Amino acid sequence: MTDHESTLPGPQQQPNVSGRVPGDAAVPTGDSSARRSVLAVRNEIGKVVVGQDGVLSGVISALLVDGHVLLEGAPGVAKTLLAKTLAASFDLQFTRVQFTPDLMPSDVVGLSVLDQVPGQSPTFRFQQGPVFTNLLLADEINRTPPKTQAALLEAMEERQVSIEGTTRRLPDPFLVIATQNPIEYEGTFPLPEAQLDRFLFKLVVGYPNEEQELEMLARHHAGMDPHDTGSLVNAVASADDLQRARTEIDAVTVDPAVLRYIVHLGRATRESPSLQLGVSPRGMTWLLRAAKAWAWLSGRGFVTPDEVKAIAKPTLRHRLLVRPELELEGTAVDAVLDGLLATVPTPR
Repeated sequence: MTDHESTLPGPQQQPNVSGRVPGDAAVPTGDSSARRSVLAVRNEIGKVVVGQDGVLSGVISALLVDGHVLLEGAPGVAKTLLAKTLAASFDLQFTRVQFTPDLMPSDVVGLSVLDQVPGQSPTFRFQQGPVFTNLLLADEINRTPPKTQAALLEAMEERQVSIEGTTRRLPDPFLVIATQNPIEYEGTFPLPEAQLDRFLFKLVVGYPNEEQELEMLARHHAGMDPHDTGSLVNAVASADDLQRARTEIDAVTVDPAVLRYIVHLGRATRESPSLQLGVSPRGMTWLLRAAKAWAWLSGRGFVTPDEVKAIAKPTLRHRLLVRPELELEGTAVDAVLDGLLATVPTPR
């Protein structure tokens, strides 16, 4: 984990509640039933997934603000397992789609099929695709052609799909967790900027440390089957808890100085000589929403600059493009963001 991807307080820690902010009418309590339920989800997932606390916090934050997540990591670092256990802990419907070069848009969103019953006139019936779910795991999304990738665009942005002139709403909540492998490029189709901008976070899933790997092996040696999430994970939160959490997050207050700090940070990405593409206005609104969720999970009813800094890199890294000549020299987007976070003045 990098400095700006620190983990959120676990359920064993006391919430950090600093009282009312001057001028606030209603600051959410740091110990609400919704927050307790969400923190209990972290414990449940910890029964199966060892480590990855920062990634888990990011995925939960995305679900809380109705955002989508792109997970990037090598095979075998529990990306799929994390998504499955998250759905089980929230009692959400889970669907996994393996994205391949021959996957068609209709394989994702659905299609109309002809029903022919003897003695009756043929009729068309809509057969829902796997996108009609609560949590969709788009596994190896960069292995499918742009046409199929684009089939997710409307679903991710509008929470609906339009097929043959008919618009159909998707279930609520609806979250896409997409995965991609950072070390394999042959036979892949890089996600275009329009697709990447639909994701709230790009989270880098790394390897566990030595102690975490020892714990993982000990659990497997004791007979744990990570594929049997039904017996390992209990549903400790519900869609109602999620809705209450979203209502409380909406009530989290943001001082005008913090709003201006977000604007300055976003504009700095557009003015940076190291970047050829800065953050979009949509990206800045997501940064604000993510900061509110981060503050709420930390037990605060207001956003500080620390929350903005904590989630800036996961929220912005996939929305920015480093200039080609600098990229050839090995300059990474995270390094550019580190420099901006260090130079943009932080409000007191």
